[in-house]
Amino acid sequence: MLQTIVHYTLHLLVPGLIAFIFFRKEWKKAWLIMLATMLVDLDHLFATPIFDPGRCSINLHPLHTYWAMAVYVVLLFFKKTRIIAVGLLFHMFTDFTDCQW
Repeated sequence: MLQTIVHYTLHLLVPGLIAFIFFRKEWKKAWLIMLATMLVDLDHLFATPIFDPGRCSINLHPLHTYWAMAVYVVLLFFKKTRIIAVGLLFHMFTDFTDCQW
């Protein structure tokens, strides 16, 4: 139960805090963009079973691989993709915390 609360707090609320701190002028837009990066979880549709609460997503699903994360890091260097990159990388951090439970 605690893992679920931590997971969804990290996925839904903490990006709002990050947006408010780092993208203050447009924090609402930044928060929505970071929430939209959860679409990266569409790659779970290719797994069997689609949802497994005990499974570590990191380096299992295509958009959760280390290669994909390297691309997300590169996106940090471009102003137009920076908010997306922050959202994707924080999403990977959130999923990584699940692996630690």
